[in-house]
Amino acid sequence: MTTDFDFACPICHAPLETITPDALRCASDAAVFPRVDGIWRLMRPDRIAHFARFVKEYEAIRQAEGRGSDNPSYYRALPFADLTGRMPRDWQIRAASYRALESNVIASGRSLKILDLGAGNGWLAYRFAKRGHTVAAVDLLTNGRDGLGAHVHYDASFTPVQAEFDHLPFAANQFDAVIFNSSFHYSADYAVTLNAAWRVAKPNGGVVILDSPIYTRAASGTAMVREREEQFQHTYGFPSNSLGSENFLTFQRLDELAALTKTHWRFVTPWYGWRWALRPWLARVRGQREPARFVLIIGTRAAGESN
Repeated sequence: MTTDFDFACPICHAPLETITPDALRCASDAAVFPRVDGIWRLMRPDRIAHFARFVKEYEAIRQAEGRGSDNPSYYRALPFADLTGRMPRDWQIRAASYRALESNVIASGRSLKILDLGAGNGWLAYRFAKRGHTVAAVDLLTNGRDGLGAHVHYDASFTPVQAEFDHLPFAANQFDAVIFNSSFHYSADYAVTLNAAWRVAKPNGGVVILDSPIYTRAASGTAMVREREEQFQHTYGFPSNSLGSENFLTFQRLDELAALTKTHWRFVTPWYGWRWALRPWLARVRGQREPARFVLIIGTRAAGESN
């Protein structure tokens, strides 16, 4: 194998064999998966069509928001600085979440094997690669500004992989940490997605949910989704809801997932500043719905537990 990872067929999970430095093949399905522009394309063919509308709409929104840059320094500064000045508050939140992740999960004296799910432009994969970890960055987007194509801007290497969460193209039991990087809420079925993550995690590894919105009441999350779809419809001409995602978490839903997937949760609340801390109080005073919380959600399993 020509990579740091043991790839498996996203269709049947059989091992993939190398047929050229830039192509892998599944002997069972006769499917061939290429590496294009440095990105392994490891999607099930039928799922490429399934996600086409979502990718088109998501990229249109992100482009309109002014995401990305032509300057490699922009990417290398993330999440601690937004050199474009377009979304500094968003990146301040991501930076606080990253620090909590770094100190509570990845603080280790040894090199870890890490899976970054929802990697986007690869900023988190880059940060951990700079620290000597071996990282695979997974996303649906491959464009060069806000997707995996931005990997060319970094001075530490990681492995970009176009794939989906529910059909991860990796052999079982190989990652120390599987991190949903502001992406778990895009899942259409949290239990399916979580079990797919546990399949590729090592027996003593962990699954982390980073920067997905969580509410105490499901009604608040439902209201958030409705508001967002109305805003997107007004601004872009579409509600961007083609995936049928679960969209948010509640503590009750996490309890259900714990039972369904044999996961034990630990919660860490990063400090985002007083302005953020006062949001729930201000919402109550103003009679508004509760705002989303972002909590670092760390999942583990006891020895011997499996799907």
